[in-house]
Amino acid sequence: MQESTVTVKGQTTLPRDVRRALGLASGDKVRYVILDGEVRLLKSRPVNELAGILARPGRRPVSLDGMEAAIAAGATDDADSKP
Repeated sequence: MQESTVTVKGQTTLPRDVRRALGLASGDKVRYVILDGEVRLLKSRPVNELAGILARPGRRPVSLDGMEAAIAAGATDDADSKP
């Protein structure tokens, strides 16, 4: 487990192993996510790095029209199954 000390100004130095695990370099930004009393530290990523993050090998991309059609079909199927 890695540890660091918080200064009077609320600053800390991220341990080398933490920086390496997150791929952090000088000047990078980090994001803090608070969940149920725990804090998760994430490397902030620019939006343009997110392109293709949900891609699945062997599957073709779905157009927005295709997504809307699937949502509409799902909503119709769901409405049909309720009494």
